[in-house]
Amino acid sequence: MRTEKVREKTIEEYLRLRIKNLGGKAYKFVSPGNTGVPDRLVILPGGHTFFVELKSETGKLTPLQEVKIKELKDLGCDAIVVKSKNDVDWLIECCKEVMAQ
Repeated sequence: MRTEKVREKTIEEYLRLRIKNLGGKAYKFVSPGNTGVPDRLVILPGGHTFFVELKSETGKLTPLQEVKIKELKDLGCDAIVVKSKNDVDWLIECCKEVMAQ
């Protein structure tokens, strides 16, 4: 039996809904003139903010995306790559821990 590949768009919508259920926002992040920035800016209750780059399970970061994520991390930001619904579930558990502090 063949497993069906989950599209990036499906994972992105799943992330958005799961963050919404936590009371947060997962804004589509677009920065004109700054190609390679992460797809979503996530803001949780309590003000914790992070960037999420979404990929399908077989998707790979471009070299420019790797640079942008490193720049964000070097500035002290949280920047996470999510490649599956399981990754989203893990991220939601981390969000719950952060919100409980």
